[in-house]
Amino acid sequence: MPPDRAGRATRRADRTGRATRALPPAGVLLALAIFALLVLAAIAPTLFAAQDPIASDPRNSFASPSLEHWLGTDQLGRDLFSRLIHGARYSILLGLGATLIGLVGGVLLGVLAGYARGVWDRAITRFLDVLLAFPDVLVALVTITVLGPGEWSLIWAVGLGRIPGSARLVRGEVLRIRESGFVRSGVGLGLGPARLILRHVVPNSLGPVLVNAVLGVGVCIIFGASLSFLGLGAVPPTPEWGLMLSEARQYLSIAPWTAIWPGIFITVTVISITVVGRWPQQRFIAKRSSL
Repeated sequence: MPPDRAGRATRRADRTGRATRALPPAGVLLALAIFALLVLAAIAPTLFAAQDPIASDPRNSFASPSLEHWLGTDQLGRDLFSRLIHGARYSILLGLGATLIGLVGGVLLGVLAGYARGVWDRAITRFLDVLLAFPDVLVALVTITVLGPGEWSLIWAVGLGRIPGSARLVRGEVLRIRESGFVRSGVGLGLGPARLILRHVVPNSLGPVLVNAVLGVGVCIIFGASLSFLGLGAVPPTPEWGLMLSEARQYLSIAPWTAIWPGIFITVTVISITVVGRWPQQRFIAKRSSL
C-alpha cells in the first residue's frame, strides 16, 4: 500500500477507535435509558399511569396483579403501579435536591478552606471533622426534629449530611490546583482572589466533585427511603417508595407484592444511577493516571 494511503488508513482507524472509546458501553446506555424514563415519570407521571395514586377502593384491597391493576393494589385498594410511578417524583427530587444541597455547601466550605488557608482552613477543617464524627442518621433526626416531618424536611436532612464529605473533597482539589502553574501565573499578573477562584480554581476542581455527586444521588435516595420507612420522611398518603415499604411490611404474608415492587423500584433506580456515575469516574481516573 502506498505511504499516503497507509497514512490515511491509520488516521481513519485512530478516529474510529477514539469514537468507539468515547461511546459508553451497552450497560451504561441501558442504565441511562432507565434513569431517563424515571425522570420522565417524575416530570409527567400521567403519561405512564392515569389512575389517581391516592384514590382508595377498600372493596378492591389486596387485589393481585391483573390487567386492570398491573402490579396489584395495596391495603386500601390503591393501584400500586400508579403509586410507584407517581412516587418517582419524590425519590428523584429527594436524590437531586439533597445532592445539590451537599454540593453547594461543600463547594463553598471547601473552596474557602482550601484557598484561604491559615485560620480559616483550620477552623473549617475542625468543623467538618466534628460533623463527620456524628452519624448521618443523627444529623437527619436533628434536622427533621427542627423542621418537622415532610418531603422538604427530608431533602434538607439528607442534604446536610452530604456537605462534610463534599467539602473535604473540594478542599483537596483546591489545595492541588492552588499550587498549579496557571494559578501562580494569575497571582503574578495581579488577578484578584475572587477572579482566580471563580474563573480558574472552582472550574478546574469540580471534575471529581461532580462525578462523586452523581454517585451520591443513589445514596441519597436509599437514605431518604430508609428515613421514610422509619416514619421520619413523607407522611401518608404520599406515594413515596420508602413509605410504601413501611406500610406493606405488616402485610407480607397475605400480599407480598405490596412490598416487592417498591423494593424493586428503589433497587433498579439506585443501580442505574450508580452504573451511569461509575462510567465517567473510571474515565476520569484513567485520564488522570495517564497524565
